[in-house]
Amino acid sequence: MKWFTQKNTSAFSLLLNRTILINMRTISTFLFIFNALLVSGQYKDIPVSIEVPEGCKLMSHTYAKGVQVYICTRDPKDSLRYIWTFKEPRAELYTDKGCHNRTGKHYFDGSKNPTWELMDKSRISGVKVKQAGAPDTSAIPWLLLKATTNGGSGKFKSVQFIQRIRTAGGKPMEIPGIHKYGQTLEVPYTAQYLFYSKK
Repeated sequence: MKWFTQKNTSAFSLLLNRTILINMRTISTFLFIFNALLVSGQYKDIPVSIEVPEGCKLMSHTYAKGVQVYICTRDPKDSLRYIWTFKEPRAELYTDKGCHNRTGKHYFDGSKNPTWELMDKSRISGVKVKQAGAPDTSAIPWLLLKATTNGGSGKFKSVQFIQRIRTAGGKPMEIPGIHKYGQTLEVPYTAQYLFYSKK
């Protein structure tokens, strides 16, 4: 085994290291592609009309459980009729679908903008850009919102867009009469909120 000199040993080690490096890069590329396909498949039910712009990446996915609050007002198109007018959302945000691990809350800020606030004190307010009807006609629509105000130094500091998807409930099903005028109605709902930042 005299041919297996120190020089050959060094060459073999170099070759082995290069092989390991190439394999690691291949595995990393595979995992990246696999994760991208997994994420793409996970959200394939999102309508094109409320997709986020190019150059955005998903940074947080939360589950909401709460109420959509309405107030009974006169119909502006017919003063003899009364309708439920949306007033505000009130919901808790969770990290899991079962809504066990609370991570924040959803509400209207002082300017009546939808706002999401995490327990790390970071928050984001936004305005609606587009909407799409929910597959369930008794549910509130799916939305695309654009961030207008970011607060705090936590996770939501860099949010640019928000999607509301997979809604259930939240729509008033009864038509109010004059006896309901001025009263409020809380309709339970659940939804999922996706938060995006720039890549």
